[in-house]
Amino acid sequence: MTDDGSAARYRGNFQGEIDSAALYRAMADAEPDPRLGEVYRRLAAVEEAHAEFWGKELARIGATAAAKRPGWRTRSLVWLARRFGPQFVLPTLSTLERRDSGQYDRQPEAVAGGLPAAERSHNRIVEAMASGLPGGASGSSLARLEGRHRTGGNALRAAVLGANDGLVSNLSLVMGVAGAAVPGGTILLTGLAGLVAGACSMAMGEWLSVTSSRELNQRQIEIEADELKRMPEEEKEEMVLIYQAKGLDEAAARALADQLMANKDTALDTLVREELGIDPDELGGSAWTAAATSFGLFALGAIFPVAPFFWLDGTAALVASLAASGVALVLTGAGTSLFTGRNVLFSGTRQLAIGLAAAALTYGIGRLVGVSLGG
Repeated sequence: MTDDGSAARYRGNFQGEIDSAALYRAMADAEPDPRLGEVYRRLAAVEEAHAEFWGKELARIGATAAAKRPGWRTRSLVWLARRFGPQFVLPTLSTLERRDSGQYDRQPEAVAGGLPAAERSHNRIVEAMASGLPGGASGSSLARLEGRHRTGGNALRAAVLGANDGLVSNLSLVMGVAGAAVPGGTILLTGLAGLVAGACSMAMGEWLSVTSSRELNQRQIEIEADELKRMPEEEKEEMVLIYQAKGLDEAAARALADQLMANKDTALDTLVREELGIDPDELGGSAWTAAATSFGLFALGAIFPVAPFFWLDGTAALVASLAASGVALVLTGAGTSLFTGRNVLFSGTRQLAIGLAAAALTYGIGRLVGVSLGG
């Protein structure tokens, strides 16, 4: 006889391990650096062993495991890793690993099997790959990963939230104008103006942000280069302290610092990365690329509330606008669950409720203003 509570918990654990293994395998296949690829493969093998552990636990209580098929969230992340590279989903993976690192601490079967320690080890390894701990990985791969992680960059999160900004703001604008009972052509013109104005504002803000960040980073690098030239011994001591703080003993840290200081260019590059947290090869990325991306994402979201007014008028256009926006709100909510780990139904429903609440508020205000102006 099966214990339904235990069976459900075991199946949840089994599915989680299947998802993790599939994602690590995909990242290993997509990773151009063979050493990083091998790390991902080893992590996948451990997750597969954990899945086998939970499969045996299910068999022990007379229950069956689900098919070894990754869930929709994992399949989405696998596609993104294959399409854009492992570094694109690494910040999301790091967040999920950090969230799940203590999931087995209160499960006696997992504790007996040594799973909590393994999960925490995975969390540390992924964070080390993202933050560039010495010995974790090498050169350009770490620089690529490190730059995205330390600047808080998460392209997936930015894409979803950027489109959501355009969707919610323009839906609210369109509904506010519609509440004032103006002609459909006026609503269309207002919506298009809101799309262009909002997208331009987002693009300009992103351009200024990235440009300012680049200028600040360049100035910090110049200061660090000057200090390295004038006070090499002090900079070497800083390097020793950095590596000691990362877990090396003093002798190993000093030997590594001596080796790096032998070449001034290498020493500057290392100090800039380790002390300032700056990737000198990127300096925050291209301001124009960031601006164009922000413009496009905002416009993508903002077009949903406006599009029906190209072909429809009156109540039909209003209903179609709400329907199209509702679908888009659910999709963006589902998108946020990729990097939050929340249930997709909860995330989609929450986003729909928030967006429709904002639309209802502005529609009501538009109605009141329209009645007032109309006498």
